[in-house]
Amino acid sequence: MAAPQGTHAGDVPKAVVKNVDMDADMQQAVVEIAADAIVKFALEKDMAAFVKRTVDDQYGPTWHVIVGRSFGSYVTHGTSHG
Repeated sequence: MAAPQGTHAGDVPKAVVKNVDMDADMQQAVVEIAADAIVKFALEKDMAAFVKRTVDDQYGPTWHVIVGRSFGSYVTHGTSHG
């Protein structure tokens, strides 16, 4: 049995990037990974897990991924990914 799907590819909202600390190629890749997660999964926790695993595999750990419509966060970091 196939896993339930999320959104259809044509229904994925356009990404709006507000602040970023990575080069343009990495940013585009992560946006595409996130869009893929939206299409593949119906649950936000599954989307987040997919993005986390994929980005960790491609760019190394340690990434924090939040998926949802309403959340707050405060994050600091010590290195640049640019």
